[in-house]
Amino acid sequence: MKNREMIRKMTTNALLAALLALFGIMKLPSPLPGCEFQLSAPFAICIAACFGFKRYFKIGLLASAMNLILGTHSIVNISIAMIFRVVAGGVLAIFGVNPVTIVVSGPLGTITGRLTLGGIMGTNPLTLVAAAVPGMIFTAVAATVMYPVMRRLVQRGTGC
Repeated sequence: MKNREMIRKMTTNALLAALLALFGIMKLPSPLPGCEFQLSAPFAICIAACFGFKRYFKIGLLASAMNLILGTHSIVNISIAMIFRVVAGGVLAIFGVNPVTIVVSGPLGTITGRLTLGGIMGTNPLTLVAAAVPGMIFTAVAATVMYPVMRRLVQRGTGC
């Protein structure tokens, strides 16, 4: 029975990583230039909330490796994604999974990532944060809607 559980967990991790990588590639357009939304952020929050920080971080590493190998993300993209994962997942791990942490973890991860990106690129980080505000709102709302659905699916089917 232990092997079956391990295989189920590995398969679930691979599926979630593939979805996270795919959602990281897809951008939803915004009415404002440069303010597109990524579906990966709210999905990542749901993974962290449902499976815990350690497993979420492993899934995120696998998704980043896929995006790097496919050439859809650069080292800078992956570095910013890892900062997002540490901050957003850390908020959930430290303060627990509740409606407030579901709403704030993604925007806090995005803000930290944008501040870091500003330092890397030598640009005004506040401009980058301001451009990300529509995406942060989208992340907070989408994660709030997606989390109960994902939690029910995880409880019902995977046993992970």
